[in-house]
Amino acid sequence: MFQTYDPPSESGARGDRLVALRAELTRRGLDGFIVPRTDTHQNEYVAPCEERLAWLTGFGGSAGAAVVLQDKAAIFVDGRYTLQVRNQVDTTAFEPLHLIETPPSSWIARTAKPGMCIGYDAMLHTINGVKTLKAACEKAGVKLVAVDGNPIDAIWSDRPEPPLAPVVLHPMTFAGEAASDKIARLQAELREAKTDAAVIAQLDSIAWLFNIRGGDIARIPVTLAFAILRTDAAPQLFIDGRKLSGNLAETLGHLAEIAEPEGFLPALDAFSGKCVLVDPDWGAQAIADRLAAAGAKLRFGSDPVLLPKALKNTAEIEGARAAHRRDGAAYARFLKWFTEEAPKGGLDEISTAKALETFRAQTGKLKDISFDTISGSGPNGAIVHYRVTTDTCRPIEMNSLYLCDSGAQYEDGTTDVTRTFAVGEPSADMKREFTLVLKGHIGLSSARFPQGTSGAQLDTLARIPLWKGGLDFDHGTGHGVGSYLSVHEGPQRIAKTNKVPLQPGMIVSNEPGTYRTGKWGIRIENLELVSPASAIEGGERPMLSLETLTLIPIDRKLIETDLLTGEERAWVDAYHARVLQEIGPLVDEETRAWLEGATAPLEG
Repeated sequence: MFQTYDPPSESGARGDRLVALRAELTRRGLDGFIVPRTDTHQNEYVAPCEERLAWLTGFGGSAGAAVVLQDKAAIFVDGRYTLQVRNQVDTTAFEPLHLIETPPSSWIARTAKPGMCIGYDAMLHTINGVKTLKAACEKAGVKLVAVDGNPIDAIWSDRPEPPLAPVVLHPMTFAGEAASDKIARLQAELREAKTDAAVIAQLDSIAWLFNIRGGDIARIPVTLAFAILRTDAAPQLFIDGRKLSGNLAETLGHLAEIAEPEGFLPALDAFSGKCVLVDPDWGAQAIADRLAAAGAKLRFGSDPVLLPKALKNTAEIEGARAAHRRDGAAYARFLKWFTEEAPKGGLDEISTAKALETFRAQTGKLKDISFDTISGSGPNGAIVHYRVTTDTCRPIEMNSLYLCDSGAQYEDGTTDVTRTFAVGEPSADMKREFTLVLKGHIGLSSARFPQGTSGAQLDTLARIPLWKGGLDFDHGTGHGVGSYLSVHEGPQRIAKTNKVPLQPGMIVSNEPGTYRTGKWGIRIENLELVSPASAIEGGERPMLSLETLTLIPIDRKLIETDLLTGEERAWVDAYHARVLQEIGPLVDEETRAWLEGATAPLEG
């Protein structure tokens, strides 16, 4: 099994570590320190050796930060983790705050006293992030200083070693474009922009550019590395040579100059007088500081790999479709098992998550799950990014809702799907709220929109039915998804603030939801491929649409058909007919018989 269910060690009991950190800060002449939940690549998911926030506070979510002063401390999380943080963190030691409503910069400006000196690790903060922090500190009369060596590392005596998973080549069958061609294409774009080099810090960007995959980060097939893409020479790839077994070092050596990771920052010294592109949203402040000290001309802009990586080519699109058919067949077998076993009692959140992973593993193609399965029964389903452990595991009870958000990593594609199921008889409120979420999901999935439309412009389509019912959800409606890469990929998103235009070849999730604290959570998620829409008679311009990739039944028992319009009912029936058509031939006879019932036209 890929997923484990162990609770965070010493959850909520980190007082000794907080005392030790404050002592270390005093030794260094610091009045405070900022602890982000990230690594030197600004990853959402990090290796165990980079889990500084979890080690200090007990918080196990994928986004957050803490600020520690000598007399007080605060931890900041977004709306996905407002319940989880209170369960995992000692709130007498760390005040829990909303990352968006009260970001660390605001708390520092309000809390820190003039004359204080607050430290930060310049490799763990982005250029734009430091700009915001500096402005807040200046407002408060506080000095923000980059530390020499992370103080948490100095007191973390049993810190794990960095990972050394082997690197493998990603076959052309799935990549669809040779790494040499990708490099040449991006070098030409940099030359056209009169830029001499670009620093590539994002791990999925490096994996895509060089057509390599790894295993340094759980759930994401990437390897820890940095790269410098130069226009007058081969790229430089900074990677631990112990990961390159066999002839891989020679193969990559035809594409790039290979060096150890310790050589990355010193290599920036060679760019005196040259124009170097750094992404201020992803590049660490230490990179900008080193380039500035070397006399380089800094150009701030997007990672040049982001958009090409997001625009899936023909091989990647066909791979995604194949992966979702395979995943749909595995999920259908799981659903047949679940609908038969859940009413008997005896299932819980862990046993159900294990079963789902087992059905996917039986395909013989599963490389990993794409994130830890969110398996939430009843009130645990209301915790948006709930991670079940042996301490929190609930039984799946009759007349309740069960929310399962899961995904798989296959060599030809990455999947991510959420389904909410009724066990027993759902209440009228459950059906009403589920149907409002479904209406929002259909509204987005059915959208046609002109080129240039952003995720922010589409986000409202998924929320309007919920708003009309007095409901909403405190997370984005959709995120980008990679091709056997990160399940959370940019630059595209469907969210209130994302202004990146959606383009053909991008894959995004469609996942509205609603959450009743202490009762249940409801979310419906499919992955969608941005595609050219069929011509509309009388239309004046080309349109784009969303092709649904996910092929898994939606629980018909939870649908209040009277709340659906005729077009919405037709969408559900057409979707289910497609699921049966594409998945039915891939499963055994008993599962197909069950699938026929699960995808039957809506009644009433």
